[in-house]
Amino acid sequence: MNAVPRPGAERAELTVRGLIIGIVITLVFTAANVFFGLKAGLTFATSIPAAVISMAILRAMKDATIQENNIVQTVASAAGTLSSIIFVLPGLIIVGWWTGFPFWVSFGICAAGGILGVMYTIPLRRALVTDSDLPYPEGVACAEVLKVGSGEEVEASDSAAVEGGSAGLKAVVVGSIVSALFYVVVQTKLFASDLAQYFRIGDRGASSGYDFSLSFALFAVGHLVGLWVGVAMLVGAIISWGWAVPHFSLLHPGVGDVADVAQGIWSKYVRFVGAGTIGVAAIWTLLKLVKPVVSGLTSAMAASRVRKAGKGDTLPLTERDMPIGIVGLIVLLCMIPVAYLLGHFSVVSGLASHTTLLVIGGVVFVLILSFLVSTVCGYMAGLIGSSNSPLSGIGILVVIIAALLLVAGVKSDLPVDSGKALVAFALFITSVVFAVAAIANNNLQDLKTGQLVNATPWRQQVALVIGVIAGAVVIPPVLGLLNEAYGFLGAPGVNPAHALPAPQAGLISALAQGVIQNNIDWSLIIIGAVIGAGLIVLDAMLAGTTKSVRLPPLAVGLGMYLPTSTTLMIVVGAIVGWYFDKRADRTPKAEATKQLGVLLASGLIVGESIIGVVVAAIVVFSGKPAPLALVGDSFENTSVWIGTIAFAAVTFAMYRWIARMGRNS
Repeated sequence: MNAVPRPGAERAELTVRGLIIGIVITLVFTAANVFFGLKAGLTFATSIPAAVISMAILRAMKDATIQENNIVQTVASAAGTLSSIIFVLPGLIIVGWWTGFPFWVSFGICAAGGILGVMYTIPLRRALVTDSDLPYPEGVACAEVLKVGSGEEVEASDSAAVEGGSAGLKAVVVGSIVSALFYVVVQTKLFASDLAQYFRIGDRGASSGYDFSLSFALFAVGHLVGLWVGVAMLVGAIISWGWAVPHFSLLHPGVGDVADVAQGIWSKYVRFVGAGTIGVAAIWTLLKLVKPVVSGLTSAMAASRVRKAGKGDTLPLTERDMPIGIVGLIVLLCMIPVAYLLGHFSVVSGLASHTTLLVIGGVVFVLILSFLVSTVCGYMAGLIGSSNSPLSGIGILVVIIAALLLVAGVKSDLPVDSGKALVAFALFITSVVFAVAAIANNNLQDLKTGQLVNATPWRQQVALVIGVIAGAVVIPPVLGLLNEAYGFLGAPGVNPAHALPAPQAGLISALAQGVIQNNIDWSLIIIGAVIGAGLIVLDAMLAGTTKSVRLPPLAVGLGMYLPTSTTLMIVVGAIVGWYFDKRADRTPKAEATKQLGVLLASGLIVGESIIGVVVAAIVVFSGKPAPLALVGDSFENTSVWIGTIAFAAVTFAMYRWIARMGRNS
């Protein structure tokens, strides 16, 4: 690949082949992120894995440039962002309003919201990227990978050299193959899907249990989030299953199988305690960022105005954004489908008498709130990284504001039985704003990468719009497949044992119902909020006494809210990843080895998630709940031990291989 040209020089950048490669990677990673996000409540960053894959492809082609490769990762980064719509949109299934995902409506939400997210961040680029000292950790790391992969003569770290070389690609590919094959064997039932046990405590009927899902994707996310997030999730699981489930099972004794009783108590009571903790923790995270957001925007925009004064058309190629007139026109054009969707939803939901108010008020709501969340999300991403930005807190605030406005503006004029329609409308309009927030949370990160490799901003902005549209095409059918194959936890008629947890969607829909219908047990939310407040204090105390030990309150809340089948394997992955990194620190190429571990984890997530979508399609089209099964339930006890031993052995072999490759890279 050619090295970086001088700023302003013409070169291959926004090419057809680059867009095609980027779209293909986007489709794959979007499907993977949708499945994994619904399963684990987390999505994974796709920019660096996409950059590694695209470099391997473009190296085989003639005259590829670093800017062209940057376009590929820019398009593909939509996978890690727009797929975050799963934190809201499944709520319409959970509250019983939708039974599936209508394609054009779902596509309209994702596409219109995503394009608005791109447009709203364009005026912020100079203020928050060019004239800002925000660190943009993921954007800088991706730029380093692109530089090394291009053969540019730069002084780069061993980790970037590994990521940009063949070792990084091997790690991603091997991780994908291993997790995919293991998932397929689990579907045959030769390996068990989890190691679980539920039991009674004492003579009074208290219940509890645990469930370790034998999932390499969950294990990998533990590696990626790190030790203390994993420990925090373990603390949350202990609070839920060590105290809350036994406590509420004593207060509300059940009859029948102990596993069903324990799961029922967790679903009906304990999840809402966890929701209160998540809500308080997410809002606290946002509040901590208010001061740096305001002061940073004020100073950066002032500096930008000074810098741009008198420049006009003399701006170099690397400083040219999409013209502001076109940006404004596209924003207005996006409001047309938004207005149509809001009007259509109002009519079909029985709110036709208030269609005009809901459409006009909804468009104003989307216009104003979307710009505000774009600004906040863009700054947060620059400050702490896109992956660490508390998007769930944005969703919580937006849905509460939307629900309160609906209660104040139209509820009193509607029949008593219209509460469910208002809940659905609140979730619908929140999903549009959330799509804007998700893209804004990532777009400036990409533009930072572009700045560091002398890319053309307007070409990146066009590429991200294309990525948004590609992602919007694949999200509805994947969501539909997963809903039909597994369902979402809390939705009517869904088997909790097989349902995808969809934790953020469950929480946000519960809050919308609570505000509009006032049918939620607020005492449970309050208990969780008190726990969250205590965790905030505890985390602040730890921060004041030690630099390394932390207990992130949001991670504790997720540990309380998610089933143990999700959390416990994440904890295992976090501990193993920490131990691997500690061992890597003793080697001559510590950073290279650790980054290979990160890329291996990315591959593990992608492989299992993609095969998960494929298996979901087989389940739907075959009409069988276990179409790949080779053995019956009588083999279950044996499969638990075979699966557990195989999982441990494969994990050991992979990490040993990665460590050896890191030393030899």
